[in-house]
Amino acid sequence: MKKTIKKFAEAANRKLKKFKDAVEVNLTLPIMEILSETQWQVEQLASAAGLKVIECVIAEEVRQRTGERYQRDNGKAYRWGSQRGYTVFAGRKVPIQKPRIVNKKNGRELELDSYRRFQQDVRLEQAVMDQMALGLSTRNYEPSIRALCEGYGIQKSSVSRRFIMASKKELDELMSRDIGKLDLCVLFIDGVERGGQCVIVAVGVDRQGKKHCLGLWQGATENGTVAKALLQDLIRRGLKQERRYLFVIDGAKALSSAVRKTFPLAEIQRCQLHKRRNVTGHLPETHQADVDRRIRAAYQMNGYAEAKAELDKVVRYLDKLNPSAARSLEEGLEETLTVHRLGLPDLLRSSLNTTNIIESSLSRVDHMLHRVKRWNGGDHVQRWVATDLLHAEKGFRKVKGFRDMDVLIRVLGRKTSDQKKVAA
Repeated sequence: MKKTIKKFAEAANRKLKKFKDAVEVNLTLPIMEILSETQWQVEQLASAAGLKVIECVIAEEVRQRTGERYQRDNGKAYRWGSQRGYTVFAGRKVPIQKPRIVNKKNGRELELDSYRRFQQDVRLEQAVMDQMALGLSTRNYEPSIRALCEGYGIQKSSVSRRFIMASKKELDELMSRDIGKLDLCVLFIDGVERGGQCVIVAVGVDRQGKKHCLGLWQGATENGTVAKALLQDLIRRGLKQERRYLFVIDGAKALSSAVRKTFPLAEIQRCQLHKRRNVTGHLPETHQADVDRRIRAAYQMNGYAEAKAELDKVVRYLDKLNPSAARSLEEGLEETLTVHRLGLPDLLRSSLNTTNIIESSLSRVDHMLHRVKRWNGGDHVQRWVATDLLHAEKGFRKVKGFRDMDVLIRVLGRKTSDQKKVAA
């Protein structure tokens, strides 16, 4: 038997000697295709590795507080099994086995600092906030996320609770901003209505042309009382009452009156676009396009005198066509020409002669608010408006014509000095 095995071994060795000078062969593998096919497995592996790191950190704290396993009198506590727990990972709750330790002296269970820290859900709240701001509803949040690991705690009720906590922080941040540091010169004021409530919003422009969300105030309608309360809050947070600002508002008389009473030196620019809509709203469709063209041409003129003269012609024309439309154009006409009277350059004037700057922000807010099916009392509307405003603020650009902001600042400053001389 031994001789037979030896013969087989010698034969095998002779065959192997033939391959000593074998040629080395290199195979080119399609790495990119392999990676694309295994991407999900790679992500799962990375997720599992991250959870393993978390478990190791918790286990290390247990070792430091209890000593090595199976060794007595090595720490101030001892191990007491484990129980089901969770950690926040990749924007969701992930189940893990949580070790338990007990105090040797009194037998009470001790809290693990690392486990508590890994349960903090700041990133989870931010993930919920970002998804809600992008238009995702609470009921669609869970199925929209592809979990890298088996997670839980992202149902509709959980998302709603976290959004409430996060949006309260956003509201507090907005309502506690120090406005005095912004060096503002222009303020836009407008309102948005939802759930039977009206929220008046203020957006400011500083001397560099940057836009800032300043604050909001909630009321039943866009009335003078609510507008005045908003302005008083802005004064409390740093807006200077004795300084001359340019306020850009829509055609609401209540807003204009509140600004006049709160800021006696203010310059008010009423939205030219709102004025055109109000006037054409009194006319039949056959005349709307022609009248709107005439008014628009007058507002596009550079000088105050020529724009005023052209608008007076439109008023006389409307007297014969529709007296109600003529009275609508005459009402507050001077305030629609404020940027002309101040002599602002063309591009800056076109940015400040309407409320488009604040309405573009409120359009995003309105797009978000229409998804809410049921409005509750309290600060429900305020939280949503504040959250959407702050997210819209991240995409704010400088106003067109911002390089000419110094012209506006000089004009406002000169008028303030003239006013003080007259008062003296």
